Amino acid sequence: MNSMHVKKGDKVRVLSGKDKGKEGVILRALPQKQRVVVEKVNIAKKAMRPTQQNPQGGIASIEAPIHVSNVMLVCPACKQPSRVSKRVNEQGKKVRVCKKCGKDID
Repeated sequence: MNSMHVKKGDKVRVLSGKDKGKEGVILRALPQKQRVVVEKVNIAKKAMRPTQQNPQGGIASIEAPIHVSNVMLVCPACKQPSRVSKRVNEQGKKVRVCKKCGKDID
């Protein structure tokens, strides 16, 4: 089971690497590889071959995946990067909880 503390649509802050300190929204989560793709973070150049959709071809900038341990969730309530715990709510669903303010994230 490959569960992660973040998921698609979460706002995160990058903790290490060349983009340290940047914030962005998760575009894709890859739980099998323990990686996430964050918008405007870890930009890589990719050579694109001409196709019918892109007849010009050329070099495109894309977001490359980064390891999930290098990002931290930004709590929507307190707007601070925070660690995440999990608990079961009254309806019996598992929810993520901000460690700083104690509010539910999901």
